[in-house]
Amino acid sequence: MPVSMWADKVLAAILESSEDAIVGIALDGKIELWSRGAEELYGYTADEVTGHFLTSLIPLYEVAALEEALLAARDGTLRTCESVERIEKHGLKLSIAVRRAVLRNDRGEVTGILECGRRQGRTGKETAADSHLRLLADQMPVILWATDQNLRITSNWGCGFSSNEPHNSEAIGRSVFEYLRCKSTDALPMAHHFAALRGESIRFEYKRKDRVLDVHLEPLRAASGEIIGCIGVGLDITQRKKSEEQIRYQATHDALTGLANYREFVDTLERELRRAERSHHSFAVLLLDLDDLKKVNDRLGHLAGNKALKRLAAVMREQCRATDLAARYGGDEFAVVLIDADKEMAEHVARRIESSVRGDGGAPPISVSIGFAVYLGDGTTAQDLLESADRHLYRRKKDGQVGRVSVG
Repeated sequence: MPVSMWADKVLAAILESSEDAIVGIALDGKIELWSRGAEELYGYTADEVTGHFLTSLIPLYEVAALEEALLAARDGTLRTCESVERIEKHGLKLSIAVRRAVLRNDRGEVTGILECGRRQGRTGKETAADSHLRLLADQMPVILWATDQNLRITSNWGCGFSSNEPHNSEAIGRSVFEYLRCKSTDALPMAHHFAALRGESIRFEYKRKDRVLDVHLEPLRAASGEIIGCIGVGLDITQRKKSEEQIRYQATHDALTGLANYREFVDTLERELRRAERSHHSFAVLLLDLDDLKKVNDRLGHLAGNKALKRLAAVMREQCRATDLAARYGGDEFAVVLIDADKEMAEHVARRIESSVRGDGGAPPISVSIGFAVYLGDGTTAQDLLESADRHLYRRKKDGQVGRVSVG
């Protein structure tokens, strides 16, 4: 049997049986050999890594050291023993003691490095406790990550939140910017990570696509106390936020019409008054009264009356801007806060609402009376404005400037 065939068989036997993690690395950094021991240590099969760059298995700060080793192999100055850091399939960082030798072809030319490594600080296979902890971490409904000082992901755990999340191993080496899918490098999560590198403990909410994360960041410290990166955990609070928003909506909106309720109207009016005092701008308050609602209820029933209230609410939503607040003031009374509005705009909106209510095509036909007041001209307090708008509303009713509902 030719010597080369014996060599191939011996190498194959070593790769199959050795407890050490034997890795063959070409001069361009690609993996060419991968032993059974390497599979057990790193968690990858030979098919998964052969032909891929070794840099996918090492922290960003170790890349320069690998490049130096490959250069040293060419000029004959390769160090044969060294401690390095590697990243296994589940994102855990490993400390490895490696022995290195130069690989040469039949012509004696250097083609790469043969690296024989063992995990430092422990012997034998992973314990049951370690295996259980890793399994638990990979199934947690959170994302956990650690970075180096350049904010590159060095470790990643947790099952994430969706099927399109990158696998833990695929996140290694990515920047925080990529990992959290920030819209820009100036995004808040980036600033918070830089703050953690300065030693601060940070907690914030971050919306990522259709999910909301509660993120907690801490500086990652070496045994010496030196900050070497960040460590973060992101808890999915999307459902909790939806529940909170639903509770807030129910607390601030009228159940029948879907408009803001009396309390939300008063709070908005007070906020707008404070803003107007600071910026010296004007705004308007409209008070609306659905005419003859009692007759509708008496003749046609309360269901018809409720429909009439909802018809008016629909017109108010249509005619008001997104910045305005339309509210059910109580019973058959409604109100609007018109932001950045003067008397002319208040009159214009009132006419549009009156016209749309009369022409909405519903049965029975309905009409609405509207009074308004403008800050500063009609008052500088909530009570002044509401009383002024109410007087204006009463005058319009008294002067007969509204239609009357027909229920016959």
